[in-house]
Amino acid sequence: MGEIQTLLWPLFFVPFQACHLLGGQAKGELPRMKVFLLFLLSPLQGVGSISRWDHDFSFCGDRNQTEDSSVIYEHGPATISIENTAQALIIKRPFSPSRRNSYYKYILPSALGRYRFCIYWFQANRTLQLAYGKQSFLLGGDPASSIPRGRESQETKRTSTPIFNVSYISKGGKNISHYSRSQYFFPASPENLPVWDQDVEEQLTTLDSLIAHPSEPEDRDQWVFRCKLGELEKTLAKVELEGQNQTFGKGTVQATVLRVQPTPAPQHLAFSSQREKGGEVHGFAVDLPSSLFMMAKEREDVVEHRVLLMDINSQTMFQDENSSHILGDKVVGISLVDTVVANLSDPVVLTFFHHQLSRNVTPLCVFWQEDTTGRLGSWDTYGCVTAPGSSWTDCRCNHLTYFAVLMVSSPEITYVHRDYLSIITYIGCLISALASICTILFLYFRSKQRDQVTSMHIHMNLLGAIFLLDVTFLISEHLASSSSEAICRAGGLFLHFSLLSCLTWMGIEGYNLYRLVVEVFNAYHDHFLLKLCLVGWGLPFFCVSLIFLVSWTNYGPFSIPVYESIGGKFTNATICWITSPLIHNIVNLGFFSLVFLFNSVMLGAMVREILRQNKKGHKLKHVLALFGLSILLGIPWALVFFSFTSGVFRLVSLYIFTIVNSLQGFLIFLWYWTMVLQARKPSDSQSSSDSVKLQPNSSQG
Repeated sequence: MGEIQTLLWPLFFVPFQACHLLGGQAKGELPRMKVFLLFLLSPLQGVGSISRWDHDFSFCGDRNQTEDSSVIYEHGPATISIENTAQALIIKRPFSPSRRNSYYKYILPSALGRYRFCIYWFQANRTLQLAYGKQSFLLGGDPASSIPRGRESQETKRTSTPIFNVSYISKGGKNISHYSRSQYFFPASPENLPVWDQDVEEQLTTLDSLIAHPSEPEDRDQWVFRCKLGELEKTLAKVELEGQNQTFGKGTVQATVLRVQPTPAPQHLAFSSQREKGGEVHGFAVDLPSSLFMMAKEREDVVEHRVLLMDINSQTMFQDENSSHILGDKVVGISLVDTVVANLSDPVVLTFFHHQLSRNVTPLCVFWQEDTTGRLGSWDTYGCVTAPGSSWTDCRCNHLTYFAVLMVSSPEITYVHRDYLSIITYIGCLISALASICTILFLYFRSKQRDQVTSMHIHMNLLGAIFLLDVTFLISEHLASSSSEAICRAGGLFLHFSLLSCLTWMGIEGYNLYRLVVEVFNAYHDHFLLKLCLVGWGLPFFCVSLIFLVSWTNYGPFSIPVYESIGGKFTNATICWITSPLIHNIVNLGFFSLVFLFNSVMLGAMVREILRQNKKGHKLKHVLALFGLSILLGIPWALVFFSFTSGVFRLVSLYIFTIVNSLQGFLIFLWYWTMVLQARKPSDSQSSSDSVKLQPNSSQG
């Protein structure tokens, strides 16, 4: 009798009432009576049951019921899963017929033993049915035997047990046997399934967790984040809404779906987020022009337009190579489902509400530009206009994507001051380059007198580095305006090499002073000048070569935002330079800091030595000597640290830095000739010991 029932139940799928009748018969009745009743009820399949050929697949198996257990139906991922434990038979599918109850519990027979069960999937009406022994269940249908439970009951620890004698029949397919195990997965055509709000909430929770606890390298993390964000947008495009608008999520990422009904005369759509407390950004408002919906209507015949607003309170998913700072870490995404929006006649207005910004920063509206090569994306301003206010910033853009407000430093450098500083720099560099050549020629001919040879050649190399720096800087902006990107990369590389060479030779000047002041007996070194040249020119060459080999894109056009007082806009001053601010900060500022610290110690030793030998009536000569030494050692370059300040003090320091350092070669020229004239005065022959001490013997060359 048991064997016949096992064969017939999957075939005829007897309704619950029939199963009840059969279950109530006495054990002593003949097996043929049960067979007869089953065949008698089989014509009723078209009324109370479903033919085996109507389902898309059936899954049958045996389980040992060793204790009181139940059938648990849950909302699951985009597949149908069947899991067996000692306490329950757990069945999950991607959606629940009842949106409010995603968890059901069905009581199974109390008799222990071996049970045969079958699960039937009907794609047409997206239902699951279960035949378990003599009982049948329409899963999720909320029959009288089901008990809705809260989420807390799902955390019960369960012991997995295998399902054996497994068979799987797909529609129009063959009966396939599976190995015994405790869990099985089957496809359920997720693209055709309805999407409920719990699907969105689950994806938002997953995304929040990834942002809070990243586990991959930064570039890999952003790729994963972007994939999850794309999946979320697809889910929001299909989610069933309760009203015209609905907001999901309460964590780092929040999503709002707006439904707009097409009308003969489309109107603009306005939306305001809830006011936030405690953050830099209090909230935002969106004003979508009517032309946006007219454009969408021309492209396709839709029943309704659906606008997606993504409110992201983290910059983790939008890190560019420049490590740009986003106002309040607030990123807002705006999109129209199934429509690419660009070149709008009327702009989209996105308003960010925030505290009054400090004077050393200025807001700049940007949008996220994905990198087609698979690398990190970047922020861009194309098509966006910034209109800053006292406590808000309007972003007017002609397209839809992810928007944010960048905090750009140094707004005090206006277009007018940029012109003044450029004129001073060009004139200063030109004069400095000419003066460096003249001083090099003079030192070259004087060095043939074989006195003070080493110091002369060190001065000549420093002046040569200054000459290269001045010339490459003068032509850098012109190379950036050329159409050849390769030429600009070469110009940026050579400009960086000249700067590092200049800093290195200033450090060598400090080392030479150390030898003169600290070492009482100057030791002889073989090929000493050759070794200094290998360091002075070889170290910068090694650094720029390494940076170029790591990535040739580290050099190229570099844009510096310049603030325009009229209109509150930015223009870009472009030069051929290092494209990565991180490399600039680590290599240039780090290297200069080391040189400046070392040379400051050397200058302190020189001051102590000069004051110790101070003669009455020779103060002017000591002042001139200290001024020249500070120029040689690059001490005025320390004014660059004041560029991190703000206000008038910052602007004044920039002017002083530009004047002094652009004229460095000329100031060395003046200092050297002043010292020469001072040394030639007969009255100063006795007091010239200070300057003579600064020069090594000719035998050290």
